Amino acid sequence: RSAPAAIKLAEEIGYPVVVRPSYVLGGRAMEIVHQQSELERYMKEAVKVSNDSPVLLDRYLSDAIEVDVDAVSDGTSVLIAGIMEHIEQAGVHSGDSACCLPPHSIGDDLVRELHRQTVLMAKALNVVGLMNVQFAIQKKDGKALVYVLEVNPRASRTVPFVSKATGIPWAKIAARCMAGISLEKQGVTKEVVPPYFSVKEAVFPFVKFPGVDTILGPEMKSTGEVMGTGNTFGEAYAKAQAASGVILPTRGLCFISVRDRDKPAVVELAQMLMARGFEFAATGGTAQILETAGIACRRVNKVREGRPHVVDMIKNDEVVLIVNTTEGKLAVKESRSIRREAVARRVTYYTTVAAARATCDALDHLGDIEVNRLQDLHKELQA
Repeated sequence: RSAPAAIKLAEEIGYPVVVRPSYVLGGRAMEIVHQQSELERYMKEAVKVSNDSPVLLDRYLSDAIEVDVDAVSDGTSVLIAGIMEHIEQAGVHSGDSACCLPPHSIGDDLVRELHRQTVLMAKALNVVGLMNVQFAIQKKDGKALVYVLEVNPRASRTVPFVSKATGIPWAKIAARCMAGISLEKQGVTKEVVPPYFSVKEAVFPFVKFPGVDTILGPEMKSTGEVMGTGNTFGEAYAKAQAASGVILPTRGLCFISVRDRDKPAVVELAQMLMARGFEFAATGGTAQILETAGIACRRVNKVREGRPHVVDMIKNDEVVLIVNTTEGKLAVKESRSIRREAVARRVTYYTTVAAARATCDALDHLGDIEVNRLQDLHKELQA
């Protein structure tokens, strides 16, 4: 029934529209599948759980930057509360991904486009109160394509973070809008873009639940979140990591093993880590990429290739940092022992290249971190 309105709205924003049959989500958990065999297996398992309920199929955007936008509307005026760029790429649940306000890497043109689309959608949907939009930005052929993943006409879990970062009680303002008090009457007419960076980081319970796989995906696993602020993105991210219990190593042996589509980016990552005092060990495919680029690397066995392998190195306290990205059911299963041992030995690990790259920025600010009081930061904004 809402298809005509959705098509009209999409055309106004400028999206190409494809109409497909709608489905109801079954009872089984979400999963990203990469091959026909994985899809067939998933469908057989989903049918066992969901009985006659159909299964929802979504197209997955790989190598895309996810952005959250919170906005508040009184029915006439729309104000952007905050634009948050996720650290992890699209595909990781927004509750498990770190995010930065304001965005630290996307350009002003993209920020303005996200702003424009959010205002259009809020007005077209007649939103009164809070609204959250999740965008994905995918670069293709030199152009940045913007996709809308979700539009939620309600408060999001990001609202408390945005309020602390901007010093404005957005939930209270939205509630007054819903009670009929306009933004103008409340004296809230200008958007706030802080001159400092705020980073929200997820807190995970993996230490208490050693049997749980730590790889991040479309299902939320975090049980809390923390916030760090700084004059630079690196400083804010370093504080957020420390607050979440992550100990950032400053030098030592880094184990790297990445999936095929991350291999083009792994050379740049290794160069960044090497400049900060790290040495490398890697499995066959990744080691070959690094050696071809002139980066010294120690080759190690995968677990299935026999001992001594990477898990032995972790147990022997040889590794201080792990960057391990996987793709496909078999690869995720094979690398689970690496993640499990990393948790047991308190070794810092990342399952996305984006998070590892952000860590390099954080390492540059470990020695000059200053304590910021939120009250002082909010006074700067008011001034």
